[in-house]
Amino acid sequence: MTGIRHHATGIRLTAPAPGWSIDADVVVVGSGVAGLTAALRCAAAGLATVVVTKARLDDGSTRWAQGGIAAALGEGDTPEQHLDDTLVAGAGLCDEDAVRTLVTEGPDAVRRLIGAGARFDTTDGGEIALTREGGHHRSRIAHAGGDATGAEISRALVAAVREAALRTIENALVLDLLTDADGRTAGVTLHVMGEGRHDGVGAVRAPAVVLATGGMGQVFSATTNPAVSTGDGVALALRAGAEVSDLEFVQFHPTVLYLGADSEGQQPLVSEAVRGEGAHLVDASGARFMVGQHELAELAPRDIVAKAITRRMELHGTEHMYLDARHFGADMWERRFPTILAACRAHGIDPVTEPIPVAPAAHYASGGVRTDLRGRTTVPGLYACGEVACTGVHGANRLASNSLLEGLVFAERIATDIVERANDAEHVRDAERANDTAQTQGVAQTNDTAQTNGVAQTGSTARADDAGPAAEGTAPRTPVAADRPLAAAADPAALPAPSPLLDPEQRGTVQRIMTRGAGVLRSAESLAAAADALEALHDGAVRAAAPDGARDADAPDADAPGADAPDADRPKPAEPGVEAWEATNLLLVSRVLVAAARRREETRGCHWREDRPERDDENWRRHLVVRLTSERRLVLRRTETAAFGPVSPAQAPDCAAASPIPPTTTPTTDPPPADVTEESQP
Repeated sequence: MTGIRHHATGIRLTAPAPGWSIDADVVVVGSGVAGLTAALRCAAAGLATVVVTKARLDDGSTRWAQGGIAAALGEGDTPEQHLDDTLVAGAGLCDEDAVRTLVTEGPDAVRRLIGAGARFDTTDGGEIALTREGGHHRSRIAHAGGDATGAEISRALVAAVREAALRTIENALVLDLLTDADGRTAGVTLHVMGEGRHDGVGAVRAPAVVLATGGMGQVFSATTNPAVSTGDGVALALRAGAEVSDLEFVQFHPTVLYLGADSEGQQPLVSEAVRGEGAHLVDASGARFMVGQHELAELAPRDIVAKAITRRMELHGTEHMYLDARHFGADMWERRFPTILAACRAHGIDPVTEPIPVAPAAHYASGGVRTDLRGRTTVPGLYACGEVACTGVHGANRLASNSLLEGLVFAERIATDIVERANDAEHVRDAERANDTAQTQGVAQTNDTAQTNGVAQTGSTARADDAGPAAEGTAPRTPVAADRPLAAAADPAALPAPSPLLDPEQRGTVQRIMTRGAGVLRSAESLAAAADALEALHDGAVRAAAPDGARDADAPDADAPGADAPDADRPKPAEPGVEAWEATNLLLVSRVLVAAARRREETRGCHWREDRPERDDENWRRHLVVRLTSERRLVLRRTETAAFGPVSPAQAPDCAAASPIPPTTTPTTDPPPADVTEESQP
């Protein structure tokens, strides 16, 4: 791997060296709507494309999406109306340019998805059937299979990928980014989990990497996200030196099937579309409690409904409310919501005859890896789209069913940018080859002329068809090479020190800390407790990884609790493996989320501070941007305005020269944690 190194932060997961590699023009990490759309469009343009996915190709988060995909497709609806609803839901933090891009390009993107084979439900007249969901003033949600929209979109895209014979690597956990000597993206390392053609750690080398890894819902005990949603993409981007933004805005879906106080892991979702068709939220007495709280009642934006349910639960001392849709009747339940009906009945609840017990649960990350309108991050060659990205579309709270549309629209834009850049690079190579050929032909002509004039020449005459290395670069694109062993780094000592791994048994501890301290209800006290507990886990992992008699630069201070513990009492270091890598990613993402939530001293969108219950536009209508330093410290800065700002490395602020965040007009009671540095725009 001469000339290829890990990223500028010098941080990587502890893992074996890659033992095999393949080459490509672009590697897409993830197989949901965003990843497969980007991959298909890159491949259609002639780029050698490899798709890496953590489970099976059809096992991404997209398949779990029930409600549908939002777009202004109906009569009387317009992109402008869709924009207005999105901006309202985003609570003042949406980037209007990003939202306008979404809503104007969305309808045609959905039509192209249909052209790719996706089959949406239709009316008797053959038009796309549209419904309403929370926060929408129009019926603009296209759905498939009643409540199986994501599954249908996934089916269509997976079929297209297989028909196009794209190279795919399934059951593979991406580990870290590779960069070249200039700091540009050069591929990823990954671990194939015992199935498929490869096994163990390898690399896909490519000048463009698209992160489409989905969400991070598994940082909480109860979530609608699948088990694979462990924040791997955000964690990789942080270690790569990329900026992340708005991570404090985690959307808790209001209506998740309540399975008991001790239920953990992925929970069944009861789609917003059920309320869109007329279901009511009621308490144990049967009283509706959303009427009068918002003009849209049960169809208010999700953050408002989740807060109302939580308040009602606190008022009544209960752990859930109810969703009453008995008036639908059996026929409508079976026709319109067969998936939800089956899930409820599997847990002993029949929505046809009884209300459904529901409670909020972690559902969607509105923030993520910061990108521009072409999906570019602050690391050259690294792109992000879908839930892993923060495009500025969602602001402080995502509008229902905008997620699939965002993945679709911005994946297409990413592919366009990658193809354009590949073509530009090819034109440069063509020009260089033409110049080399011209120079070679000039030498040959000079030699011929000299011989004609009777001047004796020594050596052979140069010929254009013997151009040597210049003739070797005639392939228009980098081929996906046969699998080959990966050459060892020229200087192994130059590789960055591996990051300490968290014991996989602590995964549940991280989730419980986050649920208690950074769930639906947050406060300075709860967030401080969460930050302290997470740092204790991090410090324990550092101590465990430190060699005998040595102290890592990131180890706790000498006077910290347990810092002077004898080696016999030191935690046992975690062994590299999927479970440890996932737990380590969860811990890193959790630390960033809590740091941002502590700093945002207001209530906005899906960030609810009990001790700061009011929205504060004067001080907090702006974004929090976080990056990770080579010392493993979190650097947090607050933007000057709500505008999303540039992400180009040349345009990003010089954090080393940035000044401290000026004090807000209200007293600050939440000092940053010891490992968080605050900076602002210079």
